[in-house]
Amino acid sequence: MDLALLRTFVTVHRAGSFTRAAALLGLSQPAVTSQIRTLERQLGRPLFLRQARGVTPTTIGDELAHRAAPHLDALVEITESGLDEQTGIRTLHLAGPPEFVSLRALPALTGLVSQGLAVRITLPGTAEEALDGLAAGHHDLAVATARPRGGLLTATPLCDEEHVLVAAPRWAARLGPGTLLGEGAVVLEQLPVVEVHESLPFVARYWATVFESRPAAAATVIVPDLRAVLESAAAGAGLAVLPRYLCHDALERGRLVALLDPAVPPLRTYFLVVRAGTLALPHIARAHETLLRASAGW
Repeated sequence: MDLALLRTFVTVHRAGSFTRAAALLGLSQPAVTSQIRTLERQLGRPLFLRQARGVTPTTIGDELAHRAAPHLDALVEITESGLDEQTGIRTLHLAGPPEFVSLRALPALTGLVSQGLAVRITLPGTAEEALDGLAAGHHDLAVATARPRGGLLTATPLCDEEHVLVAAPRWAARLGPGTLLGEGAVVLEQLPVVEVHESLPFVARYWATVFESRPAAAATVIVPDLRAVLESAAAGAGLAVLPRYLCHDALERGRLVALLDPAVPPLRTYFLVVRAGTLALPHIARAHETLLRASAGW
């Protein structure tokens, strides 16, 4: 059986569509469709059910993917190992949110770097992009805020992050002590908002959990990096919702003030995700174990 056909099949299975698989493989969609049809003819069984949006694997398709994917990943590893042996350095490809990778993951992996591990970081725009890249074999590990579906990716809860409603001291003073507790989210409508996206993902999650409502105001400042959100909020641009690990120092130094201390703060879970079977590879297993061990102190 042609390994190229299997590679295309596994990519389609992981991507969930011919179009996305074609982009990941650098092929045209007709070429991907042709390869899948050829493989189905060779096996005498359909591997996917075509739908309006994407494809769904048949039972035989799922079984073939689970059996073939780890071996294809191992072949890629063998190829990469041969290249690594020329320099004596193994390379780990990690994807995840820029703030979390910078402040959590990379410092935790420093010990492995000193032992001869090279690290290459990709900073996808969304958790879905990170998981798609992992499924396609572009990454070895991914830190994501969404649990993957299907059986080809394996997710382990890494840690929870607490979200904090913050603003610069002058905005906190304007609200006055006890005002927020007494009047709730309505009083916050007078404050501008700093967020990472127009959909207000952090603020909306906080409002839903704490106030059981939706935020009424649109964002005044949109910047797709939580570190920039922090600096904008500290400079007085408006309120923001930030992970506590990210704004802890700013709170300690008085650059930011927590506007509320809810009994049950909003939490978001990070997952450490790998392709099934790849933890058999020593450098991925060591990085996986190192990050899980470090997360106990996060």
